[in-house]
Amino acid sequence: MKKKFTHILCAGCTILLILFSHNATAQFKVKGTVYDSSRLYPVQSVTVVSTGGKGTFTDANGDYEIEVSEKDSVWFSYLGKPTVKFPVLKMADPLHFDISIQINIMVLKGVTVSPRNYRLDSIQNRRDYAKIFNYEKPGLRTTTSGRGDQVGVGFDLDEIIRMFQFRRNKNMLAFQQRLMQQEQDKFVDHRFNKQVVRRLTNLNGEPLDSFMVMYRPPYEFALVTSDYDFQSYIKKCYEQFKTLEAKKEKSF
Repeated sequence: MKKKFTHILCAGCTILLILFSHNATAQFKVKGTVYDSSRLYPVQSVTVVSTGGKGTFTDANGDYEIEVSEKDSVWFSYLGKPTVKFPVLKMADPLHFDISIQINIMVLKGVTVSPRNYRLDSIQNRRDYAKIFNYEKPGLRTTTSGRGDQVGVGFDLDEIIRMFQFRRNKNMLAFQQRLMQQEQDKFVDHRFNKQVVRRLTNLNGEPLDSFMVMYRPPYEFALVTSDYDFQSYIKKCYEQFKTLEAKKEKSF
């Protein structure tokens, strides 16, 4: 009887592995702006389509938003000319996926730009990509079933199936790492921004750009440092920066 049950269980696992591709996938969002070939002017009424069948158009500011699954690709079309398809899992930043298309805009309409809210953007990003942020590499896990004296322990079949989806697991982990890195980079940008540095150092133009690159702090430092210590860090870096600049002027 046990041997027969084992054969049935193995056959069931095989069927599940074959049919797993029919399982539903989670829905995400891809957002961005479509520009002309100069990357200066947004383009209105560009068709945005996913391979999953969803579609939309860019608005007056060239912005779009479309729901996709992790297996989808997105492509754009304007005046009957389509772009290549962009796989969702290979997008560096799905919430700011900007592209340019090969047209020239001669006149730019007035655009009202609202300041971004870092904290709200971060929370929304976590909500939109909760499945990716919470993704864990599959492994053998046990489950229990039954009641009272008839309780049985076995392996979680869903986890076993996921273990054999090597390509999907690799893409999901890579996507998760990209989102994590982008979140950390945006946090550093939020604290170490030009407005703060300009106010503390009075730097502008190329010197300010150089300072931002030379003294950009690591994520761990930006995360744990108080506002007072963070501003002190910028001031100390500025003193060092002035010394370096003075040495450069003397060498010429």
